[in-house]
Amino acid sequence: MRWEGQRESQNVEDRRGFRVSRGVGLGGVGTLVVALIAMYFGQDPTAILQGLQEGTGQTETQQVPYQESATEAQRRELVAVVLADTEDAWKGIFQQMGRTYEEPKLVLFSEAVESACGYAQAAVGPFYCPGDRKVYIDLSFYDDLQKRFGAPGDFAQAYVIAHEVGHHVQTLLGISDKVNAARQRGGEAQSNALSVRMELQADCYAGVWAHDADRSRKLIESGDIEAGLNAASAIGDDRLQMQSRGYVSPESFTHGSSEQRVRWFKTGFENGDMNRCDTFGAKAL
Repeated sequence: MRWEGQRESQNVEDRRGFRVSRGVGLGGVGTLVVALIAMYFGQDPTAILQGLQEGTGQTETQQVPYQESATEAQRRELVAVVLADTEDAWKGIFQQMGRTYEEPKLVLFSEAVESACGYAQAAVGPFYCPGDRKVYIDLSFYDDLQKRFGAPGDFAQAYVIAHEVGHHVQTLLGISDKVNAARQRGGEAQSNALSVRMELQADCYAGVWAHDADRSRKLIESGDIEAGLNAASAIGDDRLQMQSRGYVSPESFTHGSSEQRVRWFKTGFENGDMNRCDTFGAKAL
């Protein structure tokens, strides 16, 4: 990916070195969000939910000196460039729709962080919080992406950011509110099914960004899309469940299978048309 020397976003908030001790646990939708993220990355959400519910009172934040490694510095720069490029892409796409794109903030943190969605540890992985319209990531996640999930490369890292920005796009378009309302009215099976469609649409939006980055700014190099597809495949529910449980339960999917994630990312990339990302209207995923 040709990202070196490109514009870096000014919407990056660096909270690394801020130690947050658990006080207030998440509740309602916030708790569900973290549970889904835990399942996303192959972890047992029960343990995380129990930990969140145990915390009461006020959270405490202490700032300590933080020295980033050379690897972290490179990742920070990559993240800032990718975020900037998503800003350029979605700004243009929204203008074509006669709308104004509101840029999200991206928060870098280490170990744990307090967001509008509540307290979260790095173990939950990258996430988007609609409450404050911010993307959160501990850069150490990229070690897991490479070593645990077998998805190395700059573009695989970029895909993660583009996916979370996809959730921001859903928030701006009012999709998130409608889906969350429907999930609250339905049972667990319906909630899971809606979550899958929500996540696959974010994958498709990530593909739309990649299409724009390739056609308009020539950031994509040979092998990049394959790396993105590999990352999408690596974090499919079926593969994660097999790794963590040893068996697959499709009815409990919350993000989609590896095949579905790859298919919807490719749909966005090959067409570059966000209207083709209507996972909620699709009869087959």
